[in-house]
Amino acid sequence: MAWTAENSLEIERLGRRARAAARRMAAAEPCAKDRFLARVAELLAEREDALLAVNGEDVARARVAGLDAPRVDRLTLTPAILAEMRAACLSVAEMPDPVGVTEHQWQRPNGLLVGRMRVPLGVIAMIYEARPNVTVDAAILCIKAGNAVILRGGSEAVRSNRALAEVLRQALADAGLPDDAVQLVPGTDRAAVTALCKLDSCIDVIIPRGGEGLVRAVSEAATMPVLKHDKGVCHMYVDAGADLDMALRLAENGKTQRPGVCNALECLLVHRDEAAAFLPMLAARLGAEGVEFRADPAALPLLGPAAKPLTPDDLGQEFHALVLAVCVVDDMDAALAHIAAYGSNHSEVICTRDYGRARRFLREADASMVAVNASTRFNDGGQLGLGAEIGISTSKLHAYGPMGVHELTTAKFVVLGDGQTRA
Repeated sequence: MAWTAENSLEIERLGRRARAAARRMAAAEPCAKDRFLARVAELLAEREDALLAVNGEDVARARVAGLDAPRVDRLTLTPAILAEMRAACLSVAEMPDPVGVTEHQWQRPNGLLVGRMRVPLGVIAMIYEARPNVTVDAAILCIKAGNAVILRGGSEAVRSNRALAEVLRQALADAGLPDDAVQLVPGTDRAAVTALCKLDSCIDVIIPRGGEGLVRAVSEAATMPVLKHDKGVCHMYVDAGADLDMALRLAENGKTQRPGVCNALECLLVHRDEAAAFLPMLAARLGAEGVEFRADPAALPLLGPAAKPLTPDDLGQEFHALVLAVCVVDDMDAALAHIAAYGSNHSEVICTRDYGRARRFLREADASMVAVNASTRFNDGGQLGLGAEIGISTSKLHAYGPMGVHELTTAKFVVLGDGQTRA
């Protein structure tokens, strides 16, 4: 069906309703927001069978349409995933409410008290693909931070997202909050995304979360600030003298636990001194789990029959599959240069026993999460203690890394005086 002027007007009306709801949310009491979160958890439990059934319809249609396995995995809801969603609601409810908190305050020579107060961003538009759990994660974080949110999920999850949006709006009403603080864009026409990108009169920030094409399209079209959740080209560097058993565990967890997610390990960099000992271990363990290696000339003969020669296209690649690029490097300088050339500012890890090199890697590797002796899979809002996340920002303004409640607020100056005037 062709996009019409009436469709554009409906998006504008949706935006205006969100703007009105955002004004009320900015003044909402913390207890009301926490009632909403508790009620979402209750409704997810009460409606679990119905939600799984609706999601099953989406999954079945996606498989018939030929959706690839990683995206089918992200689309699928299970009892365990719904339990995680309920736990996220309760975890976010337990967090301190940032809205209205004065973080810093100082006194000027003229007696003025100057401070920075946390305030909501306002109206957030969330554009995302495949994952219906993002519908709940985005909404609970936005509401806790005093915002309104407009959700536009992918067409493959349309039934699941509608059912989850009904849960969210019911919980808002039950908590005495405006149900228009959470709205799902009706329909699946891509023109709706373009319309949202031009609605800067109502939307304060837009967050695209999905494939590289979606992020690029939204970034190019948007007339309001964009917080990018871009692709995850995640590296691990195995340093000279590293604990190789630890390195093997980290590589296995990073690559095989969920290969289709953005914090999966995509490229392994191994110091030349450790290659002969480590790479056969890697081939035996990960090869047995079905991992295919794309190896540079130094790594190729050490990885056995599961290895293929590395091509230029394999570097900087987010495989979304049991595929791992492997390169041998001369030292940490070479590893850092490789990461600078091919990384995507998502997650970078060093496995090392050397304190000085660990500290240097933390300083110089440019990513939203840099870790020492830990899996790339920890770059996740829940894992890092944020309760949930609306996305992982790979840009540096206004957030860098997983975005939780705090990142969905900003700070304004507040000034307290007793009649001062400027000379």
